[in-house]
Amino acid sequence: MNRVWPVVNRLWIVQRANKEYVEYLSRAAGISSVVARILINRQIKTPEAVRNFLAAGLGNLPDPAALNGVKEALQIIKRAKSSGRPVLVHGDYDVDGISSTTIMVDALRRYGLQTEFFIPNRFAHGYGFHPDGVECAVQIGAGLIITTDCGVTAFETAELAARKGLELIITDHHEPVRDEEGKPVLPVCGALINPKLHPGETELSGTGVAFKLAHALLGDDALAYLDLAALGTLADLVPLSEENRIIARAGLELIERSERTPLRALKEVCGFLGKPAGARAICFSIIPRLNAPGRIDDASYGVRFLLLSGEAEAIEAARELDRINKERQRLEEDVHVQARAALEREGFDEAIVASGEGWHKGVLGIVASRLSERHMRPSAVLSVEGDVAKGSARSIPQFDLYEGLSELKDMLLEFGGHRQAAGLKLNTGMVEGFRRAFSELVRQRVKEFRATLKIDAEVSLNELTPNLVKEMARLEPYGSGNPEPLLGAKRLQVLNPRVVGKGHLKMKLRQEKGRFPVDAIGFDMAGSFGQIEECATVDAVFTPVMNEWEGGKNLQLNLKGLRPAV
Repeated sequence: MNRVWPVVNRLWIVQRANKEYVEYLSRAAGISSVVARILINRQIKTPEAVRNFLAAGLGNLPDPAALNGVKEALQIIKRAKSSGRPVLVHGDYDVDGISSTTIMVDALRRYGLQTEFFIPNRFAHGYGFHPDGVECAVQIGAGLIITTDCGVTAFETAELAARKGLELIITDHHEPVRDEEGKPVLPVCGALINPKLHPGETELSGTGVAFKLAHALLGDDALAYLDLAALGTLADLVPLSEENRIIARAGLELIERSERTPLRALKEVCGFLGKPAGARAICFSIIPRLNAPGRIDDASYGVRFLLLSGEAEAIEAARELDRINKERQRLEEDVHVQARAALEREGFDEAIVASGEGWHKGVLGIVASRLSERHMRPSAVLSVEGDVAKGSARSIPQFDLYEGLSELKDMLLEFGGHRQAAGLKLNTGMVEGFRRAFSELVRQRVKEFRATLKIDAEVSLNELTPNLVKEMARLEPYGSGNPEPLLGAKRLQVLNPRVVGKGHLKMKLRQEKGRFPVDAIGFDMAGSFGQIEECATVDAVFTPVMNEWEGGKNLQLNLKGLRPAV
């Protein structure tokens, strides 16, 4: 047979668990041994933890007032209401920023405050709490600014707000600046809500923080914002455990019920109105369309869209978002092609730094993500305009990007972000030096650049039943910190292998002791493998699902990896 090697050489790792403990947890929690192994791999190891994880109900949401800074913020908001002056909500230009802004604006209006919002323009203002936002607050006569998804490092803008006589509440979830002893250095403000400042608090998204403040302000009426909170939680890739899991799960249920007019309109434009609104569907349809205006034009369009109540205007606006997203895709592909060409000419080391004149700044993060995933390297993509190069970086699981950029801060004009994603700006003359220093830092920290497939459990095909698939569905939603479970099986016989659709690999797989072959499909995998012959023997990594087709349901393996049997 021809060998079945993926283009990207992935390392398969079967995560092991003590057999006796798996059997104990299975009995004590009333779950199958396969699901017990999956949960143990996610550090959910006691019957109580299993029950809490599987329930993940609204009754388990912590008291929002227990989040540090919330009580102080409520007092300031109450004073603002007594003053009768408007409030300005200052957000950010990504989905987390516009969703959190929408929550805060609507919650404050329900509370009885005249509320306006300001979203910085990616190109005119850049990321974060901006002085133009303070000037906007002054122009509308506001007495209070509330930031969402930004502000924890905005020292100068916070001081400007104070000089203008404005009260300030900062709600954020980004890393603060820290001194040499590791203590946070914070801007001047009346209240600051940021889980990063308090070890032990949930790693919320910016939208999650805004939802907590709205929940403390409005009580359970704020639960209607869980759909928006889920969008930011999924978009910003925070771990889907504990409180984030509750937010995402409950929010996805709201989105599936299509109660919010703008999201219902967007689902219709995306073509899945009336269909299950799983995390994957949201991440690949709704979130990119909401992100698109901020990437190529004006992100405030997204907030105005999410605040709409009329059906006809929501449909029209959703179609415009779809059009903007198509333009974003075109611009992204243009930059991606140019970046790939640059890498082919110049090569790369332990890190990728691609730069080009006038590359569209709104798509640099997506291109960096694509390069990082393809080459398994931390990647920075920079647009050069005169003396300044500005861009975005994305990382791999083995490398803390924010920590790395912090060590290279003397080479940078600005930077900020997370472990896996960051923005940066530097002088054009420093790009080559940064490339070398970045690669050297990655070389010191990362010893293995191979992508990995972490397999939750090795199974036989006989263990795969509709009941197991139904039980595994209780683990959703999947995402950061709770990845889609991967199962593995060895020495499977390939039957009727073929390519279907746009490059999908389809076949049946049969195990020697199995009674019947099982359908299997590898989406977009046809180009990654050599010719697979009839009756070839392979090992496979997959997620079992129930596939619905022409009114019927049958078990199907969604393939994630194949290799010659070992």
